[in-house]
Amino acid sequence: MLANPSSSSLFKTPCYSRTLTLTPSNCPRRLLTRKKSRFRSLSLSSSSHIFLPTKTFLGATIRAGAAFQEHQPLDSDSDSDSDCSPHPYSIKIPVGDRHILVETGHIGRQASGAVTVTDGETIVYTSVCMADVPSEPSDFFPLFVNYQERFSAAGRTSGGFFKREGRTKDHEVLICRLIDRPLRPTMLKGFNHETQILSWVLSYDGLHSPDSLAVTAAGIAVALSEVPNSKAVAGVRIGLIGDKYIVNPTSKEMEESELDLLLAGTDNAILMIEGYCNFLPEEKLLRAVEVGQDAVRAICNEVEALVKKCGKPKMLDAIKLPPPELYKHVEEIAGDELVKILQIRNKIPRRKALTSLEEKVLTILTENGYVETDTVSGAAETLPDLFEDEDEDEEVVVDGEVDEGDVHIKPNSRRSKPLGGRRSDGRALDEIRPINSRCGLLPRAHGSALFTRGETQSLAVITLGDRQMAQRIDNLEGADELKRFYLQYSFPPSSVGEVGRIGAPTRREIGHGVLAERALGPVLPSEDDFPYTIRVESTITESNGSSSMASVCGGCLALQDAGVPIKCSIAGIAMGMVLDTQEFGGDGTPLILSDIIGSEDASGDMDFKVAGNEEGITAFQMDIKVGGITLPIMRKALLQARDGRKHILAEMLKCSPPPLKRLSKYAPLIHIMKVKPEKVNAIIGSGGKKVKSIIEETGVEAIDAQDDGIVKITAKDLSSLEKSKAIISNLTMVPTVGDIYRNCEIKSIAPYGVFVEIAPGREGLCHISELTSNWLAKAEDAVKVGDRIDVKLIEVNDKGQLRLSRRVLLPNTEPDSPNVKQQTDSSTKDIVASQKAPGKGSAKKVVNVPKDGLAEKNIEQLEDKISTPNLESAPESNPSEDDAQLPQKKFIRRLVSPARDRPDTNKDKSKGSSKAVSSVSSKDEHSLVNGEAKIG
Repeated sequence: MLANPSSSSLFKTPCYSRTLTLTPSNCPRRLLTRKKSRFRSLSLSSSSHIFLPTKTFLGATIRAGAAFQEHQPLDSDSDSDSDCSPHPYSIKIPVGDRHILVETGHIGRQASGAVTVTDGETIVYTSVCMADVPSEPSDFFPLFVNYQERFSAAGRTSGGFFKREGRTKDHEVLICRLIDRPLRPTMLKGFNHETQILSWVLSYDGLHSPDSLAVTAAGIAVALSEVPNSKAVAGVRIGLIGDKYIVNPTSKEMEESELDLLLAGTDNAILMIEGYCNFLPEEKLLRAVEVGQDAVRAICNEVEALVKKCGKPKMLDAIKLPPPELYKHVEEIAGDELVKILQIRNKIPRRKALTSLEEKVLTILTENGYVETDTVSGAAETLPDLFEDEDEDEEVVVDGEVDEGDVHIKPNSRRSKPLGGRRSDGRALDEIRPINSRCGLLPRAHGSALFTRGETQSLAVITLGDRQMAQRIDNLEGADELKRFYLQYSFPPSSVGEVGRIGAPTRREIGHGVLAERALGPVLPSEDDFPYTIRVESTITESNGSSSMASVCGGCLALQDAGVPIKCSIAGIAMGMVLDTQEFGGDGTPLILSDIIGSEDASGDMDFKVAGNEEGITAFQMDIKVGGITLPIMRKALLQARDGRKHILAEMLKCSPPPLKRLSKYAPLIHIMKVKPEKVNAIIGSGGKKVKSIIEETGVEAIDAQDDGIVKITAKDLSSLEKSKAIISNLTMVPTVGDIYRNCEIKSIAPYGVFVEIAPGREGLCHISELTSNWLAKAEDAVKVGDRIDVKLIEVNDKGQLRLSRRVLLPNTEPDSPNVKQQTDSSTKDIVASQKAPGKGSAKKVVNVPKDGLAEKNIEQLEDKISTPNLESAPESNPSEDDAQLPQKKFIRRLVSPARDRPDTNKDKSKGSSKAVSSVSSKDEHSLVNGEAKIG
């Protein structure tokens, strides 16, 4: 499975020796590009030799076995290019139901390690480089990870102004963390060279996800590089469809999966799991972890074989550890006092006492000669770390910002004396800190909650909005994704009583926010049931352990306070572990800790966050700091976490004051209408002019008209909402020949007639011959712009244009005129025909457009026998059936609604009974109704 097209040899001797002849063709790049040189004597010529110091080079230890070999001159005329360049290798590794292709030696040959990993047509390229000079010793490994999805990988260009990739997106930050967290525990302690992992998605086929591929690519690149690490790392995704567990499922398969688990580890240990699910039982999750562990083990075995053939020797000589005597001396100085300090329950006093103890230790060590005065600042590496780390670990990013969220590995210091089985704050192993919560503390917010657990506190605030408030995500899929629910987490330095920098969200804040967001996602209602965009802000006001899980609990209460109809309550808890209990005087059995605090997170061996309800899990995240975590240990942690969630959920029910569970009066109102898709353009108008005019006229906040005919109106008050709803109903109505429109305004006059607005935005032509019963030379002789008249729809042509008539509604003022009589007869026939139309039992409707632009309708129920006025111009009508005397009318006024909302006022009327007539009045006028306006 291994291929080396250039040579049959599986490993090449390093190209550098202790004695070098430097020429432009073979001079190492690092020597040529250094800004400063510390060589005592250096002369460069075509034949000169450089004798490097035997112990140090540029202040750093010589790379063991890789960079230089003792007194072996390298001939300048030799084929140095072929010797120095790594040779191409490729290997196919079975993963799930297919293979991934790993290639090295093709791209990035000057990096310490570089690979491309291909799955389908998705290709991820990853490189590993490190600094020549070690940085100051610290309590965490200086590892920097950057992951980027190139839009060109999917044949796209960034939608930004500059048309190139910009700052790291949130989902790219999450993948950076997925790469960082499993790799950091494998780095050997004492290696302080800054190491950078760069990962790019070069090709994306839309089916094979690049995130798990990036974790595997990074693990392989580190394994092949000179960076000393203990084991090769690989990552896989596990999906669950029915009862079948799928390794690295495609994006289509993930649409049907009820589990999204990303697992990373070595051939014999699990280092990291993260994912979310829909109330999955603990046993199913454990089975998924087992399947993932088997897949990772198979990948790591293949990688180890590849490393033996083409991997570079590790820089073991660069590892520098303090002498063991120093650890012993520190324990003698601070051991007893440290035990007492760790039992201080309150965080701030405990931290101050630890700081004072640290100064005392440094002073004694300096006076006794163990620490030089000018290197005191770097002496922290020689001490047990006395400071607590909040929630997760720290990463120093290139620009100097301290990100506390990417795994933090403490030095293996001497353990303190046994504490008698008690935790530092006196709790039992499964005991939860005191919990209290309250809702509604922010009166103008749409929902709010303050959740406190021990010294960890989250202030959760809900904001409800329309679709415009949704979060837009530009990704490789080809279409911008809209998130209608998102949780944003912030961790100000004041939450731990410190002074710090405030700026853009750190990687830790982004990661914690997404974890809490995924935990709450399964309980949210669908968009059809609750059309709001939901934003949750979780501000950590106090922190001493698992503020992300406090965000889950506080966010759940705030959602209920905002009136969001969630399916059930969700709680989260952080679990810890002490693997080797013999160091604390125990019998060696691992201890599982519930609801860990910051010091237990920093000094413990596991950080396992689990969220869900009594029945199942919705989100989880686990980081392992040591090897040896087994499935039985994980099962015990999950079951203990379930008991902890039950306790927290019971405490959340005691919230005082409790959540309101109804919409705030300050929340926007959203009304959803369904219109015919072809009518959407009538709402939007040319260039959006019409929809903007409706918003300005009615005062609503937004109108969102979608292509499928769904129209969402967002308003602050009911009156503006009803106004816009009526205007849109009139805009989208389907006019029917015979409909009568009352009190309509004349908008403009042409030589051939007038244009009348029968509804907001809907105009029809009333020809000059249809204005009056008499002949007119010009329309201005009878009407003017702004006049209001009654018209009847007499024709709709193929283009949808409306032809109106005013003449047919005019009374017969000249009975002796044959011409007028003929016209009146026609008008009466229209009335009679309308009353004889099919659906005799249904109510008739006429639309009246008053001056405020709102359409109204009046429903009238007549007596059993009604008759039309005795029209002299209609002798051919049958008075016994079609003529009726109008009784005294009672009008009911309400806004126009879609046809399905109209009351059927004639359900029980028999065929011989009178007909229900809809009438609309303008002021005190009574009108005879003909036809029915249809609202689409």
